[in-house]
Amino acid sequence: MSLIQLAISDTPWQGILLYTSCITICCSGFVQLLSQFFTSLRNRGRAPDQQQSWPGPGLMAVSLLLGTALGIEVGGLIGNQFSGFHSARLLALDRQTALATLIFSLLPGIALTNYFVVRQRIERARTEAQTAQRVAAETRLRLLEAQLEPHMLFNTLANLRVLIGMDPGRAQEMLDHLNAFLRATLTASRVDGHSLATEFARLDDYLALMKVRMGERLQTRFELPEALAALEVPPLLLQPLVENAIKHGLEPQLDGGQLIVSACEVMGAEGQVLLLSVRDSGCGLSESPSSSGTRFGLQQVRDRLQTRFGSAANLAISGPPEGGCLVELRLPLAQLSHPGALAPQQP
Repeated sequence: MSLIQLAISDTPWQGILLYTSCITICCSGFVQLLSQFFTSLRNRGRAPDQQQSWPGPGLMAVSLLLGTALGIEVGGLIGNQFSGFHSARLLALDRQTALATLIFSLLPGIALTNYFVVRQRIERARTEAQTAQRVAAETRLRLLEAQLEPHMLFNTLANLRVLIGMDPGRAQEMLDHLNAFLRATLTASRVDGHSLATEFARLDDYLALMKVRMGERLQTRFELPEALAALEVPPLLLQPLVENAIKHGLEPQLDGGQLIVSACEVMGAEGQVLLLSVRDSGCGLSESPSSSGTRFGLQQVRDRLQTRFGSAANLAISGPPEGGCLVELRLPLAQLSHPGALAPQQP
């Protein structure tokens, strides 16, 4: 009795289920073994990034045909032992019945193979799309970072031009600081990221330039916990915020004021967050002349955050009750590389 004849007979369904299950398991096992064997042969000698996860349509068809035939033979023998049937082996059937049995058994394998091939193509297309989006985002980030340097340089040169006419000696000192600052910054701006300690060091270089021009009117303070110093952040991320704080907050005031740059770890809605703050005691948001700048710096920082971290990072500006302006950056700690574990915060 063939598999098809057994399926349409009056034999109890429990025995048929046991018999067909043995054949199904054997067919699946032989097809997978042959597929993996042909895949390994095809990938032999290829680089890891060029290897395929399936043997290709031709060898897959061979795997299905041979695996199904072997599965019917072996599964039929096992099924006869467990179910008590005496079904004939595939090779013992007449040609027409054997061909019909083989085609009938091939249909599930063909359907499953088609499903997995289509799913693999969809996954490959999704991976390629994600790769293209990542490359586009990285390219856009490079352009944004390249725009930052001339923006900072133009602001510094404008300040230097004013100082040359007022105090040539201090202008010379400022020019020396500018030279040292550019040497250190150009190296940092050519990398994907640097440590938070390096970011604060670049700010210190820049503020040295500003102190030459503003003198005692500019008071600065850095607050960087040692546990966060090694965190890797995008380069020159805080500098536009510091520039804005000086230009729009502290410079318009006759007495200047204080600038505080700090970093700390806080708990956000989606986990641990690195909180970077730039606070000034200047004239505040309401009194700052809105026409004195293009707000390029703030928009540039927002664009860089969106490109690098998506919606997981944000920038917020507020006016504290005590006056001045507060700009806060929140970066997801999970997306910042760190050479070691963060030290636990003290309660």
